[in-house]
Amino acid sequence: MSSAPILRRARFAELTPFEVYRLCRLRVDVFVVEQECPYPELDGRDLEPATEHLWFETDGEVLATIRVLDDGDSHAIGRVATAATARGRGLAAQLIEAAVADYGNGPLTLGAQAHLEPWYERFGFRLSGPGYVEDGIPHVPMRRDGV
Repeated sequence: MSSAPILRRARFAELTPFEVYRLCRLRVDVFVVEQECPYPELDGRDLEPATEHLWFETDGEVLATIRVLDDGDSHAIGRVATAATARGRGLAAQLIEAAVADYGNGPLTLGAQAHLEPWYERFGFRLSGPGYVEDGIPHVPMRRDGV
């Protein structure tokens, strides 16, 4: 029997090589294998000192992850991914809520897969521009203004 998911958070320099591997492995499983993105964007922003990685894990397995980027006058949430075996448990929602709690005093932005726009609206995000295609998947820009 597996233990309850544990919320973890760290800057890249604080991650162990095993954690980096497990976070990347989940992204590959979700974005490349499941969604068939032939060339998922590697932007190098994971390495920025201010980027914070948040994830849930249990027994060493990463179940869901996001990252929060510092864009100067705002923060951006991205790389939202949940393992197929962990879906329906609200883990991604809890990660978004944690990011909003920590960074929601100022503007937050994200690029949502278009079909997930209503899901992000639950957290106060609103459409902020025209849609676009990234890695062959329709996306929309969204923004949540600070409180």
